[in-house]
Amino acid sequence: MMSLDRSIYIKSEQEIAIMREAGRINALALQATRELIRPGVTTADLDAAAAEVIRKHDAMPAFLGVMGAYPYPATITASVNDELVHGIPSKRKLKEGDIISIDCGTIFKGFVGDSAYTIGVGEISPEAERLIAVTERSLAIGIDKLRAGNRVGDVGAAIQSFVEGMGFHLTREYTGHGVGRAMWEGPQVPNYGVNGRGIVLRKGMTIAIEPMVLVGTGRTQVRPDQWTVVSADGSLTAHCEHSVAITDGDPLILTAI
Repeated sequence: MMSLDRSIYIKSEQEIAIMREAGRINALALQATRELIRPGVTTADLDAAAAEVIRKHDAMPAFLGVMGAYPYPATITASVNDELVHGIPSKRKLKEGDIISIDCGTIFKGFVGDSAYTIGVGEISPEAERLIAVTERSLAIGIDKLRAGNRVGDVGAAIQSFVEGMGFHLTREYTGHGVGRAMWEGPQVPNYGVNGRGIVLRKGMTIAIEPMVLVGTGRTQVRPDQWTVVSADGSLTAHCEHSVAITDGDPLILTAI
């Protein structure tokens, strides 16, 4: 179970190397889920596949047991269609035309890798395809701003300008965040902002950046299960995420295979 810690920790090269391995394992777990996604597969099937990969690599699931209204009961979050984040895996079967966001965290030697992707199930609508493409592109735009000397506001402003310029919306209620020995460290990194504002980014910071994009509104609600976050108007949503280290050069994606 991971604690909430908003302090900012500068990581050494050795710590970043461990985080890179945690991220690699996490990427393999997500790859296992991606390979299974098709109509008829349950979100519980996807959860089991991710858990098996993490155990195989002598690592631990970071989400399992995280405290909220009650301890989170699964290895991944599986959020379908209007579910933005924190969907709980279940016997629910995926259907042709759904889109699903899978988020996963892995603890390896005390450090966390955290990443997510959104994908279609079979053939999806042009709107859904465009939503996923914009979300993926916004993640790349945000990552490119994770450079020493930039400010947190530069990251959010770049994401916001692109996403809203494409006619989509961003939630103000959930943000990216620092990541390391804890799942949530400082700084908070919103997907909106003002250039030149916020904390200065420094070499050795490690940040989980995660655009959360909605079709119809930026407003969200929490379902009665007290975990699943949905769009307030029932419109489609997408979520992509990488853990990234700030270097003295280009950003280093820690959650790539």
